[in-house]
Amino acid sequence: MSRSDEPDGDAVRDEGVSPAGTADEQLLKALFDEHGGPLYGYALRLTGDPQRAEDVVQETLLRAWRHPDALAGRPVRAWLFTVARNLVVDQHRARRSRPPETGDDVLAVLPADDELERAVESWAVADALAALRPEHREVIMEVYYRGKTVREAAQALGIPGGTVKSRTYYALRALKLALEERGLAP
Repeated sequence: MSRSDEPDGDAVRDEGVSPAGTADEQLLKALFDEHGGPLYGYALRLTGDPQRAEDVVQETLLRAWRHPDALAGRPVRAWLFTVARNLVVDQHRARRSRPPETGDDVLAVLPADDELERAVESWAVADALAALRPEHREVIMEVYYRGKTVREAAQALGIPGGTVKSRTYYALRALKLALEERGLAP
C-alpha cells in the first residue's frame, strides 16, 4: 500500500469515531438513558419476570439500533413501546406453540442414573433369558433366581440331579452368549 492509499487520521475521525464512541453507540446510550427506565417498567408489567423484561428492553434497543430510520419522524418512545409489546407477544406465542417446559421438580422424581442403569440391565437380562430354550430357562430360574440346591431343583423339575448340573452349565453358556449379543456380558 502506498503512502497516498493509507487513510489519514482526520478521515477516521470524520466517520463518527470519537473518544466517546461511535455515533451508533451514542444513539444507543441516549435511547437507553432517556427511555430505558420506563421501557423496563412497561416490559416488567407485561412479562412479570425481571429477567425477561431486561431481555425485552435489550432486544428493543437492539432493533432501534439496527433500524435508526424507523425512529425518524415519529415519537421514539411510542415506537419503542410498540416494539417491546410485539416482542412480548411473539415470545408468548412461541412458548405456546411448543410443549411446556418442565422445572427441576420433574428431575427430582426421576430415578438416579444407577437405578436407571439397573432397570435397563434387568430388562436386557429378562430378554436374554426369554431367548433361552425352555429347559435351560427353567434350570436358571430354579437354581439362581429361586436359590434352590441341585437336589431341590431336580425335585421341582422332576429330573435327575446330574441333568440339573449339565443343563445349568449349558444354560449359563447360552445366557452369556445372549448377553454378549446385547452388549452386556464382560
